[in-house]
Amino acid sequence: MMIQFCDLSVIYDQSIVALDHLELKLSNSQCSVIIGKNGSGKSTLLQSIVGLVDIQGELFVDDVKVCQSQFGNIRKKVGFVFQNPDHQLFMNTIYDDLAFGLINQGLPKEEIDSRIYEITKRLHIEHLLQRSCHKLSGGQKRMIAIATVLVMKPDIILMDEPSSFLDPVSRRALIHFIQSLHQTIVIATHDLDMALNIADEVILLNDGKMIAQGQPTDILTNQYLLETNGLELPYCYQR
Repeated sequence: MMIQFCDLSVIYDQSIVALDHLELKLSNSQCSVIIGKNGSGKSTLLQSIVGLVDIQGELFVDDVKVCQSQFGNIRKKVGFVFQNPDHQLFMNTIYDDLAFGLINQGLPKEEIDSRIYEITKRLHIEHLLQRSCHKLSGGQKRMIAIATVLVMKPDIILMDEPSSFLDPVSRRALIHFIQSLHQTIVIATHDLDMALNIADEVILLNDGKMIAQGQPTDILTNQYLLETNGLELPYCYQR
């Protein structure tokens, strides 16, 4: 699934430029990690792919133009893990949250239960299935929100700050899981050490413009490039 941004801009309140004439191609079946300081346009880039913000210019998902008439088709292919997990959890139990989209797809209960068991076991959250989201920690909510998307088996997975709220064990489990996926993945994150572990390519944004796109080690070891754009080296490279 190729994602292509063609002279794409997003402007809020007629004056705040979130994305500025962006030209970018994200390739099929690889993990692209978007980095940048706060306000650089990372979240807006993800939101534009599924039509959550008004755009100027053109954006294509697998040669389908992102426009109002195609939102339904595109959202069937794309799963979005929001930055705030509370935006994705609303049922009485975690099982119900995970089953919700699958039931709407018309899948039989045996298939629903099989998918839920598989994804929760791999993310080490199967013990939470009968809990209410209101009684979970921030990290537990984060893992459940990720599971609600992955259980749907979308062709494209978007994740906004997926490692936020996670303890070291859960973060490592998430990294291993992302490394095992074969879909097209686009992740916006401040976690540059995670980016080193999972990215096939890194895109650096600043003030809505693409500053650099390339191999993770080329970008994430470039202290001058990172500091010029409001970031620091990953912890593993700091002394």
